[in-house]
Amino acid sequence: MKKELTGQLISEAIAMFLIIAFGDSVAAMYTLYTPSPYQQAYWGVCIAWGMAVTIAIYVTGSVSGCHGNPAVTLALAVYRKFSWRKVLPYCLAQVVGAFLGAATVYALFFPVIDQFNLTNHLTRAQGGAAGVFFTHPGLANAPMHAFTDEIILTAFLIFGIFAITEQFNEMAPGANGGALVIGLLVAVIGASMGYLEAWAINPARDLGPRLFCFLTGWGPSAFPSPGNYWWIPIVAPLLGALVGGGAYQLLILPFLPARDRALLAAAEDRQALKP
Repeated sequence: MKKELTGQLISEAIAMFLIIAFGDSVAAMYTLYTPSPYQQAYWGVCIAWGMAVTIAIYVTGSVSGCHGNPAVTLALAVYRKFSWRKVLPYCLAQVVGAFLGAATVYALFFPVIDQFNLTNHLTRAQGGAAGVFFTHPGLANAPMHAFTDEIILTAFLIFGIFAITEQFNEMAPGANGGALVIGLLVAVIGASMGYLEAWAINPARDLGPRLFCFLTGWGPSAFPSPGNYWWIPIVAPLLGALVGGGAYQLLILPFLPARDRALLAAAEDRQALKP
């Protein structure tokens, strides 16, 4: 049992490492280069993030289920009987993986980061190139409005994941296609709503890189962040997970025909076993 949990935690860390290593790298490509290859092709950023999630699922899903997100872990514990004993270890492993992913992106791009800040007369403490690593409200978007946004965006994410992975959903993708569709779901959220605050929708995705940046010169721009924003990408996605998961359990699951057939068959089996 201890070996199984150890493997699961390593798997969750690797999942987040992959997501951040690819995701923050595409953010670096978008932010640091002039002309950026993505300034007129933002969908490419979204696809890169989404496919990073897909790759992480294919790599680690057989070991840990590849939650890759504390919001997913919480929703599965509340609504789908995931062990509460594993919730905190999973979340910690995800943050560690995100931290290491950010460190890898930094190792790749730090000369470009420094050149970008020099060219734009910025320092790390002022937030220069911080958008490569962690999130912040976009144009005309106050922190508390961003809090509401992240609840809604994460609710969409969890609602979609529950639908894609529901065993009684006869329209769900078959075989191992769910990983691809989940990646596309992440990409669609980013493409449609990502400019609001860079669509964190994952506490570990923001917290791990933010911790790394705090230790490598970004200081107050990471913690507490302008407007004391740092806690919003942590708390809001967790609340959004409860909203999205609850909405699916209430509005869709009870009405799935395959579920009704399974419940009826189970009731008939119990009746047949009675003396």
